[in-house]
Amino acid sequence: MNATPSRRSILKGAALTAAAMAGSIRVFDFEAAAAPASDGIFGYGVASGDPLGDAVVIWTRATPPCEGRQVATPGSGLGRPMLVRWEVARDETFRRVVKRGTVLTSAASDHTVKVDVTGLRPYTRYFYRFHAEGETSPVGRTQTAPDDGDRLHALRFALVSCSNYTGGYFAAYRALGQRTDLDFVLHVGDYFYEYGNGADRSGPPELIGVRDGIPETETIDLTGYRLRHALHKADPDLALGHRQHPWITIFDDHEVADNAWEDGASNHSPDTEGAFLSRRRAAYQAYLEWMPFRLPEQRRVPHQGTRFFRDFSFGPLGNLSVLETRQNRTAQVNVPPFSTSGGGFIPIGAPEVEAQLNDPARQLLEPEQMTWLKNSSRGKPWHLIGNQVVLSPLMIPGPLLDLPPELTLINSDQWDGYRAQQADLVSHIAAQQNNVVVLTGDIHSSWATDIPSKAAPDYTSVGVEFVCPSVTSDGFYELARARAGAGTPAEVVVAATRAITGTLTTRNPWIKYLDGIGHGYALIDVTPDRVQADFHHTPIPTSAQPDPRIVPSVTTSYSASWQTLAGSRKVSPAAGPVGPRSDEPA
Repeated sequence: MNATPSRRSILKGAALTAAAMAGSIRVFDFEAAAAPASDGIFGYGVASGDPLGDAVVIWTRATPPCEGRQVATPGSGLGRPMLVRWEVARDETFRRVVKRGTVLTSAASDHTVKVDVTGLRPYTRYFYRFHAEGETSPVGRTQTAPDDGDRLHALRFALVSCSNYTGGYFAAYRALGQRTDLDFVLHVGDYFYEYGNGADRSGPPELIGVRDGIPETETIDLTGYRLRHALHKADPDLALGHRQHPWITIFDDHEVADNAWEDGASNHSPDTEGAFLSRRRAAYQAYLEWMPFRLPEQRRVPHQGTRFFRDFSFGPLGNLSVLETRQNRTAQVNVPPFSTSGGGFIPIGAPEVEAQLNDPARQLLEPEQMTWLKNSSRGKPWHLIGNQVVLSPLMIPGPLLDLPPELTLINSDQWDGYRAQQADLVSHIAAQQNNVVVLTGDIHSSWATDIPSKAAPDYTSVGVEFVCPSVTSDGFYELARARAGAGTPAEVVVAATRAITGTLTTRNPWIKYLDGIGHGYALIDVTPDRVQADFHHTPIPTSAQPDPRIVPSVTTSYSASWQTLAGSRKVSPAAGPVGPRSDEPA
């Protein structure tokens, strides 16, 4: 055993010693609470979310001052209850306060504070802050939705997903925090990853010991999930993104466990990790505590379990329906030895596999949610659908996975693994009078694709799907780099990645754009005439810097633009990035 103390343990000991000596001075356990970003009562920053025309949720964590050696770190259950005051104002100096109140927080909610501020004006910019025991939080900037009766307003937001802390620095979140032209950020899942720092770790080896997960092990209980949320809220780039914009979020699988389904996950072992539903319940509780998420009305719309799916109105322009595709999904189709739990890349064509994939009893969405989705956004030009896993079919030639050329594979964790519901939804989209744009994450790459009526070259496009890149999670380039082996020049790996994506677009002609190299975000801009997606990516890897994710100062830049024109129901190139907004919030 190595007896040399780590830097982390020295900092931890210094923090506790300082707490004991200073009495009322509150410090954090550096290891458990992701210090030094967590500093002061409001060390985890502020956030806002779920903007409506007359309301927005504001959030913070108010950590009680240290009492002796007991530090109220996330998930510890320590710390006394505390009154927190909040204010919402029209100006950053808070001379024009429009709403204020007081809330009591305690260890029962992990000392998180969440207020649904109502009675606000539509399409209006606001500022908010919190106070407790002589300390004041950072000032957050937020706004209500452009849902202003019959008045037409601009709509512009960012689409993001898949932010693995150990995978790299959050350049995309910093870039979003530096923008001033967004109505909100739409995060469609994998806000964090449940993996530990051991054999299940994912990300560049250069960041081991530099950017580690907290807790060090896989998150399986309430304490672990709370700590992982705290780690992300303490990241300065993510904190900036939250402070500057309201977020609309929904979880995918990794906020609980990999490739989760209704009563299990691919990396959950009941014998050693307990009942899956207990684990999921803890994950959901931590998510609702630590995210600026408003649970929708539970009685108004039929649902199963907890209703997380919800919608947002943008006046006469359109609606956004946010799906939830994990809680009630049927277990994925597995074909050993290709996949044994939680689905994955499986070969199609065998009668027994086809029968499972086409089984109408298998569901990604519970029937109540599907009915709700079909009834959403009628009578408006644009129906936007926030969606976790790719809807459009993806046929993968065997050689891309080092398999025989006669094999074609699909990913059974995507909509391809639930063909009856996939076909049902595509048929519904085709029958609609309005324009449908599906907004997706999960696959760690950037796409602009037609939604085909059938997976064949003579398809008819019924709608459009835009897929955002990952913030940091490994994508096509990282997989190609691992396959190529150590020492392969980055330029060779980039060329191999482009060959892979080129093969996929040839095999799937409805895919009009596919980038598997850059990480970042997609900017979505909506007007009555079109919806445009601008893709913003990290730099292309080079031999000088084969993995830009490990550079703290790395940034994103504009890469490509694609659009769908009203009435066209298909993807087409856009001339260039979006220009200034047509109007601004009050």
